[in-house]
Amino acid sequence: MTHPITVGVDGSDEGRAAAAWAGREAVRRGLPLRVVYAWHGQLHPLAGGPDREEQARWAQELVEAAARTVTERHADLSVSAEVLEGGAVDSLVAAASDAETLVLGSRGHGAIVGFLIGSVGQQVIAEAAGPVVLVRADDNAASEAAGREIVVGQQGGPDDSAAGLRFAFETAAARGASVRVVRAWSLPPLFTYSPGSLKLLDEAGGLEPFEKKALTEAVQPWREQFPEVPVTEYVEMGSAGQVLLSLAARAQLMVVQRRAERSAVGSRIGSVAHAVMHHAPCPVAVVPHS
Repeated sequence: MTHPITVGVDGSDEGRAAAAWAGREAVRRGLPLRVVYAWHGQLHPLAGGPDREEQARWAQELVEAAARTVTERHADLSVSAEVLEGGAVDSLVAAASDAETLVLGSRGHGAIVGFLIGSVGQQVIAEAAGPVVLVRADDNAASEAAGREIVVGQQGGPDDSAAGLRFAFETAAARGASVRVVRAWSLPPLFTYSPGSLKLLDEAGGLEPFEKKALTEAVQPWREQFPEVPVTEYVEMGSAGQVLLSLAARAQLMVVQRRAERSAVGSRIGSVAHAVMHHAPCPVAVVPHS
């Protein structure tokens, strides 16, 4: 079964940029595009009036107009448009489960706009079964020009970051881009080391060589699977969020994984994903752990 690239629109500049990004990505990957608007009968500030039928017409016109704009740019692309009724979070999470990737507009340096205000956006990202890509209003095709990298964070062992690495390498292969795989490390308290880990550190020659070796082992399967993709392995001491953001200017896309956690106040996505998705100037893909 072929899964589409799905994009959520809401009449904002961010939504239009997200639709443009999703259209380009669908063409590159040879996938259909699905344009959706999540509506649950409440008044939208951009709609023409309070009448429910008028709101419904506005919502349908919104997705159809967004779909037409993409079709005008990519005549051969299969594009569908649909209004999703129900709760915004549930509708978008369900849309993500049927999609190769869910694409949303992001205001940047703050909450996601439109029907994704505040905690709603974070819930969608935390609960989506697949990758969610956030796109800023000022994004354009020029940012995907040759020379800019796909930057992806890696941590733990080979299996811990497999989903994020797969997404990064598949995207790079579709774009003819290079990948920079980033591993950040810090000095943990000595008492956290077991005798076994101390032995491994000693064999590796110290902390930094140990981290470099771990990164190489995690990347090797993807080098073999995507031999055409140029790869840079990058290790730096520091917090993962800060290290990744320091490389954001050279990225056409940043890829981070999230480990969703539930608390009394709702779902949380983790500090690294939170920092990157709110502050990176380029599109950000948040990929759930497999």
